[in-house]
Amino acid sequence: MIRSSVHASSLWSRALGAMAVLLFSMAIAPAVFADETATNTAPAAVEQAPAMTPVAAPVETAEPVASMSHDLSPWGMYQHADIVVKVVMIGLAIASIITWTIWIAKGFELLGAKRRLKGEIAALKKAATLKAAAETASRQGTLANLLVHDALEEMHLSANSREREGIKERVSFRLERLVAACGRNMSNGTGVLATIGSTAPFVGLFGTVWGIMNSFIGIAKTQTTNLAVVAPGIAEALLATALGLVAAIPAVVIYNVFARSIAGYKAQVSDASAQVLLLVSRDLDHQPAERSGQPQMVKVG
Repeated sequence: MIRSSVHASSLWSRALGAMAVLLFSMAIAPAVFADETATNTAPAAVEQAPAMTPVAAPVETAEPVASMSHDLSPWGMYQHADIVVKVVMIGLAIASIITWTIWIAKGFELLGAKRRLKGEIAALKKAATLKAAAETASRQGTLANLLVHDALEEMHLSANSREREGIKERVSFRLERLVAACGRNMSNGTGVLATIGSTAPFVGLFGTVWGIMNSFIGIAKTQTTNLAVVAPGIAEALLATALGLVAAIPAVVIYNVFARSIAGYKAQVSDASAQVLLLVSRDLDHQPAERSGQPQMVKVG
């Protein structure tokens, strides 16, 4: 009985010890496994971190630098352009200013001349003789005053002439010269418009060719064909062509407008000249008969 009880107690003690060992291992094993997992994964994270940093950083910082390197506004492109392209742009800007100045000055001059000439023609039509027309057109410097006094001067120089047709021809010739001189004076300045309209596009094209040539030289130096590097230089070059068209198109349009207006002014001057010639012919017809070469009637008593 005693041996069996001792044997049973030893078995129970062994079972309790095994159970204790099992519970202890179950309690400690998760912690040990977690520590091993942490130590095994930490080097991998450390190794991956340096590999991702150099790839992400340049991509984020490169785009703002590329976008802020060039100002693509007209003024910014002018500032970054080559010195030759800048000279071309300045010349085209001056040509454009000259065009608009001529338009304003010549436009007011033509408008005032047409209005004055219209009133002078109406006054000449009301005059019955050349002397009456001279009294009406007494204002110095007007076209009617020049035409009338030129006709009076020719009639005074031809006072001893008996050929009325010859007098008319000489007066007509002098009036034609005055009409041509008035047309030339009114056309002054319009030739500049024609020059600007015909040469400004080619001047702008020269600036464009020069700028594109510099862009290709820059491509050769940088050894890159990236469009972001080439585009600013090409845009600066094309700005010269745009300025050439801006200067040329208004010059051509304004020149054509002035050509039609000056042609109308010349027609009005011709009308005034014809009216003066009409007064000359009327005065010659009212002169005595011996002036025309016809014999004077003599009364025989």
